[in-house]
Amino acid sequence: QVQLVESGGGLVQAGGSLRLSCGASGRTFNIYGMGWFRQAPGKERSFVARISWGGRSTYYTDSVKGRFTISRDNAKNTLYLQMNSLKPEDTAVYYCAASQNPIGSNSDYDYNYWGQGTQVTVSS
Repeated sequence: QVQLVESGGGLVQAGGSLRLSCGASGRTFNIYGMGWFRQAPGKERSFVARISWGGRSTYYTDSVKGRFTISRDNAKNTLYLQMNSLKPEDTAVYYCAASQNPIGSNSDYDYNYWGQGTQVTVSS
């Protein structure tokens, strides 16, 4: 079992920045591929970014490329999402997730453990 807890969400103006954190406890964190997903009101949950177990491989959905950066610190059992140049369309609940696939996945079906989510609201 892996327990995940997100933090760092909040209200920010368009063009601003936020850094989300996801703390992990339980089984060894560094064997899991990790991902960030988001769910906007009235929409399905969608993929944002993923990172491999060692942090060397990352992948982003097109809409956040160049603005968001996913990273991890295995020594601290923590996953991060640095979000810059935020837009109102980035408003959503953001979830971190852990996958037994060591490189992660773009599909939420491939993730075994989920956090409770943190709200990000970007005002125009």
